Amino acid sequence: MSQNEQLPPQIQEDLVRLQQLQQTLQVVVTQKQQLELELTETEKALSELDKIADTVPVYKSVGSILLRSERQGLMNELKEKKELINTRVTVLAKQEERTRERLKELQDRVQQRLKTSGASAD
Repeated sequence: MSQNEQLPPQIQEDLVRLQQLQQTLQVVVTQKQQLELELTETEKALSELDKIADTVPVYKSVGSILLRSERQGLMNELKEKKELINTRVTVLAKQEERTRERLKELQDRVQQRLKTSGASAD
């Protein structure tokens, strides 16, 4: 018999939920990291655009081509993008925090049930 078969069904369910929460946390953390990287790139682009005059030609990438663009219009687009990314990062940070809290609570509950289960088996 495997260890899971010896565990009460309630603990088995908690362990499955624990694995699901860990996977959810990993997905949220990965998404947040990707957005933070995108935010950094957007900030760098804004910084570079800020250094040049309106008369200098600028280009933006659209798919696999570069299109000539107006500096100010491009800056506005990037500022909007930055704002949206910041909002998404904030939402993901809150989701990460809630998931970590739920994970900790569930880990504590599983440990407590395992102690109780182990004590009753003795």
